[in-house]
This record gives sequence, C-alpha cells and structure tokens, in this order.
Amino acid sequence: MIHHSPTAATRSLLDAVLAGANDPEIEGVDVRTVAALEATADDVLAADGYILGTPANFGYMSGALKHFFDSTFLAIGGALDEKGGAGDSAGASAKRPFGLFVHGRYDTTGAIRSVLSIVQALGWQQAHETLEVMGEVGDQHLATAYELGATLAANVMENR
Repeated sequence: MIHHSPTAATRSLLDAVLAGANDPEIEGVDVRTVAALEATADDVLAADGYILGTPANFGYMSGALKHFFDSTFLAIGGALDEKGGAGDSAGASAKRPFGLFVHGRYDTTGAIRSVLSIVQALGWQQAHETLEVMGEVGDQHLATAYELGATLAANVMENR
C-alpha cells in the first residue's frame, strides 16, 4: 500500500483499507504500508498488488504520490505507447492488480484521472472500483474501504 495520508479523513480510509487487507479470511498475504515519499521501485517490484491512497489537492493527486510515480515510473516498468498507455511496452509490474482511494473536499475528478492515467501506462489491472470520498468520511465509506483492502488481498492470495 502506497499512500499519502496527511489528514484524519484520509488516514481513516487508510486504516479501513488495511483492516480489510488483513481480514482473517486472507491467508499468506503480507500487507506492507509505505508512505509515498518513502516508497521505492524495489517496494513496487517486490509486491504482487498495490493499493494507492491520496487526498485530492487542487484538483490533482498529492505531490507526495506524484513524486513516487515520478521517481519510480521507468524502474517499475512504465512506458508509453503512441496512445498514452502501456500497450505492448508494459514492463516489470504489468498486469498486477491495484486499487485506489481518494479523499477530497470539493472535487476528486482530476486526482483520480491523473492516477489512473499513470497506472494505465504501467499496465496495472484495476481489481476494485475507485473509492472516491468527498467531505466527511462516513460508515459506508469505511465499509467500502474495508472491501477494497479485502478484495485486493484476496486477489493476491488467489493468484499465488
């Protein structure tokens, strides 16, 4: 799990995703959490799946998550074809499952679009719909965050 969770709202979503990924029904999956500013290409290449978390800042993903992508993109298999996706050029981490959660106060559209465009160029496969939360985080959001974590972990467990 690579995240930037500077606010209580984003942290609560992170905690719920972690709880889901560590659900007692999930066996043999080691869940690691790495802050976006500390995540390396080695962290990505060692993982079988990814959960990304970010606040929506000024209509974009957080600077920390953008820095993560900027500093690891080529080393983790990123490449762009003429259409802006990975196409046949997808590399080392292609086809691995991912999930995304985004929290914003007013708009999350740009943050989601920016993350999805990058993971498309990595060739990652979305295993759960994006969890998009605006405003206060409620019980339903936390339940969906739990489901996101459990779904990704179950996907990794099944594909071992």
